[in-house]
Amino acid sequence: MKNRGLVLTILAACAGVALCAAYVASAARADSQTSTGGEPLTEEEEAINRRPLRLPLARPRLVVEKGARRLRLYAGSKLVRVRRIALGFEPAGDKVKEGDGRTPVGDFKVCTKNERSNFHLSLGLTYPNEEVAARGLRDGLITREQAAAITRAVRAGRCPPWNTALGGEIFIHGGGAASDWTFGCVGLDNTEIEELFAAIPAGTPVRIAP
Repeated sequence: MKNRGLVLTILAACAGVALCAAYVASAARADSQTSTGGEPLTEEEEAINRRPLRLPLARPRLVVEKGARRLRLYAGSKLVRVRRIALGFEPAGDKVKEGDGRTPVGDFKVCTKNERSNFHLSLGLTYPNEEVAARGLRDGLITREQAAAITRAVRAGRCPPWNTALGGEIFIHGGGAASDWTFGCVGLDNTEIEELFAAIPAGTPVRIAP
């Protein structure tokens, strides 16, 4: 496995943490795939990224384009950053349940910021949202009580329960964007998540498009 040295280093640094096992498994999958994390940035996108980022941003929002492997940061209607991203190890389609390796599609918000992430820094999203909860209830994946708890949390601006069959702990985090290696999160290079982490407050809207 090409990433064996990196995997062993991370595993030793956080022994006993379940997320380490997830990282090892996802890195192994990434080694066997041909996904490259999307096309290189265009000259126009590179020019946008060279402009100074003046904080605080006015009305920040994020748009993640799964097909293009792009994360776009806006200040109001103005595009201020474009970044290449990695997706879950099964990148096609919407997330349905825990362990499917898919990055969800839909409208979410940043509900938490983690400075002690196992993947450098991370921004937690309100997945599952109300729409996902309704679908999960319809399909028999969660109970009515679980759907109600998700709805209450999202409407209150809190992170929803992450321990249901729908999955959870969907983050935008560091660790790299060279291939689709996450368990459903959005991966960025570490220097890029540092800039994004500083620019994005809790409550920022995030749209993830197919």
